[in-house]
Amino acid sequence: MIRTDLIRPVAELLLEHAARRPEKIAFLDERRTVSYRELAANTARLAGHLADLGLARGDRVLLLLDNGVQTVEAYLAVPRAGGIAVCANPRSAPAEVAHILDDSGAMFVITDAGHFGTARELAADRPGLAIIGPDDYPCLLSIPSTSAPRDCLGLDDVAWMLYTSGTTGRPKGVYLTQRGCLWVVAACWAPIVGLGPDDVVLSPLPLFHSYALVLCVLGVLAVGATERLLPRFSVDEVLEWLRCGVDGEAITVLPGVPTMFHYLLQRAEKLDAPGLRLCISAGAILPAALNAEFEREFGVMLLDGYGITETSTMVAMNWPTGTRVMGSCGLPLPGLTVRLVDPATGTDAPPDGEGEIWVRGPNVTPGYHNLPEATAAVLTEGWYRTGDLARRDEHGYLRISGRTKELIIRGGENIYPAEVEDALLACDGVADAAVVGVPHDGLGEVPVAFVVPGRGDLDATRVLARCAELLSDFKVPTRLIEIDEIPRTGSGKILRFRLRETLREGLASEGR
Repeated sequence: MIRTDLIRPVAELLLEHAARRPEKIAFLDERRTVSYRELAANTARLAGHLADLGLARGDRVLLLLDNGVQTVEAYLAVPRAGGIAVCANPRSAPAEVAHILDDSGAMFVITDAGHFGTARELAADRPGLAIIGPDDYPCLLSIPSTSAPRDCLGLDDVAWMLYTSGTTGRPKGVYLTQRGCLWVVAACWAPIVGLGPDDVVLSPLPLFHSYALVLCVLGVLAVGATERLLPRFSVDEVLEWLRCGVDGEAITVLPGVPTMFHYLLQRAEKLDAPGLRLCISAGAILPAALNAEFEREFGVMLLDGYGITETSTMVAMNWPTGTRVMGSCGLPLPGLTVRLVDPATGTDAPPDGEGEIWVRGPNVTPGYHNLPEATAAVLTEGWYRTGDLARRDEHGYLRISGRTKELIIRGGENIYPAEVEDALLACDGVADAAVVGVPHDGLGEVPVAFVVPGRGDLDATRVLARCAELLSDFKVPTRLIEIDEIPRTGSGKILRFRLRETLREGLASEGR
């Protein structure tokens, strides 16, 4: 079941596909197309130049890049040089990039025209920082390097370092290895989803996120597929590429996060996608109602899964064959051990009981960068404590119920934001929703909902009445606040701390 033949150093995968399918398109964006032969040559040349410029084994290289072929090449070339690729959100504020730069200790920055100014400003205060800018990069690809690629990293050496989404505050650098990431490809994307060389993937996912790194870079590379990279998610662009395909070949796989599929439903009357066999959702909880409506309206299977950066993304996945349980994130990956542990007692939760997800397997991170205490707090005898709460039904299907730190306790009753959000999304006039707990003198905490209105006016009274039909009375939000957009990470997770800040600022302006 597990495709162990795919768990190999990226250099071996590159060289194999360069020999077997040299002229096949590997990746393309709006500016460049690269074949497997060119991808192997470009990453080798860039790796050699990095060594010539002084990159030592284990040095970090910050990638400050928009989605595109260049990002894919850099992700693969830095490990080939013996370094560690650190990818930042290109939409980050300069102060956020500065934190990642300083925390990671990166000695090099690879950047594009859109972010070159930010890189130069940061380099002004960091004399040892070398920048490979938009004019430098094509030169490095066209000029032979003095050094050959080192290709020296073992499967268990750190090859990438991605920063957590920062849903609760300042991000942490998560170590990822070739074995961990490619094990997920071998245990999930290839055998379960069926990703293979005949697939053409359309990816609007942000490449700085682990979901995209493992599926849309390493997964596509490992199996020898083709991928069209979009600069960002756009309903119109997605629909156009689904209709037209790539170089005469139909799009077969569309990965995304729940909000992307929600917006497709909102905007599109149909999917003109003759070759599309599968859509994949991960990164955030996919509401059962959204899953069912998408499949009903468009006639394309939408598979949900669960994973986090610290597990090289996937932990559980629904299968395209056999039984599926709407609203669940499926079954644990083959070869992975998952426990549900009662946070109060530290013992395994009873059948159908709620517990924190603990994971043990080859895909678990070695730890956080320069944070031994934080690493020790989440890694216990090989088990990674995710902080996510779930229930498991009698057949083993997992259903995420919330985060241990997001739990709202109202007068002694537990409220999980995800459950309330599901109810809100089932209400007419609600396009998107997020729930946070706010302090209350008598009850401890109460739930407050932020909602994005859908088509037409939002009738708050009707929404709350519908919630009262779907939820216990103590779970019904005490207040609805209209908002233009729910703040989310690149993977679709809600940035609840920003909503709490918005709420505090609003209360302060009201003098409350």
